[in-house]
Amino acid sequence: MNLNRKTMKQLALLITFALVLYWGLNHPGQAGKLLSSVFALFLPFVLGGCLAFLLNVLLRPVERGWQRAWGKKYGPRQEKAKRPVCLLVSTLLVAGVLFALCFIVGPALKDSVVNFVSMLPDRLVQLEAWWNSLVAFLESHAIHLPAFSLDAEAIQERILVFLQTYGEAFLNSTIQTTIGITSSLFSLVVNLVLALVFSLYLLAQKETLGRQTTKVLRALCSEKWANRLLEVGQLTNRTFSNFVTGQLTEAVILGSLCFVGMLLFRLPYAGVISVLIGFTALIPIFGAFIGIGVGAFLILLVSPVQALWFVLFVVILQQLEGNLIYPRVVGKSVGLPGIWVLVAVTIGGNAFGLAGMLISVPLCSVLYALARQAINTRLVKKGLTS
Repeated sequence: MNLNRKTMKQLALLITFALVLYWGLNHPGQAGKLLSSVFALFLPFVLGGCLAFLLNVLLRPVERGWQRAWGKKYGPRQEKAKRPVCLLVSTLLVAGVLFALCFIVGPALKDSVVNFVSMLPDRLVQLEAWWNSLVAFLESHAIHLPAFSLDAEAIQERILVFLQTYGEAFLNSTIQTTIGITSSLFSLVVNLVLALVFSLYLLAQKETLGRQTTKVLRALCSEKWANRLLEVGQLTNRTFSNFVTGQLTEAVILGSLCFVGMLLFRLPYAGVISVLIGFTALIPIFGAFIGIGVGAFLILLVSPVQALWFVLFVVILQQLEGNLIYPRVVGKSVGLPGIWVLVAVTIGGNAFGLAGMLISVPLCSVLYALARQAINTRLVKKGLTS
């Protein structure tokens, strides 16, 4: 091996990495504390980057709408005002949606749960009578079903205890975890403000930052590796943007159609269930079953027949939206075969919960595209392409 300056530098980096890895494996507690401190240090910038990415998905169509609104009158003055105006509009839209979810949908969902629990004993009596009539009807045809036996008051008391215990515990644990990551409530507020400011700065200067990143890569890496890293970055940004746009569009369309349909069929809890259906549609594959299950359970104690009609309605609606509306509006958001979507959601959910389900699909799509490019390149070199 030729021990020139470049080789010595690589050996020094390799030895340093090996020593750091050895120390981390032998001192996992200290290594964990060090990583936590580093993560807490960069947390505002990580949150700001994620927020900037989500806002950029909305910012792009808003800027296109700004240009179309001016038409032929669009000039240098409008171009100069485009970014600050559109960024303000995008931020206000996101803040409005969050406000609606917290102060409109949240109280409505709470009222629905309270009404659901208060009506539970009467509805269980009606459900028991409906079940007994069904049993009697089937027994006349030599079909035997088990008897219905439930203590309505005991179930109501258990639900109240569950909501009070686990609801408060979940809220407290979420607050404690969030505060624990950021050390204190004041630090949490500061980090959120810094994240918002950093995200706005990123969006305001995103073209400049993009050019600076390209210059740094070309200065530090070879031309081949710089071009490759830029291609991977563009692919990742495009895939995640398409996924976010596709999932949000699908959620809005599905929730709106569900709300209109439930109003037409006079099904109860139309607003709350429609928001739930739209929200769970953000979760690939499994979200639809969660929304249907919870919605049907809420309607079941009001009317079992209406619960059955609700399930049939939502199943037909999802098939219509998934096969006709969604492909025409957003197309295939990530270009990932269904089998790999299932694998990605399963692995991501088991490893990181809900966040893993959301991130795993676009991440798997990026890896799938890179693997497909590498395989096709090797096939071309071997002359095995069709």
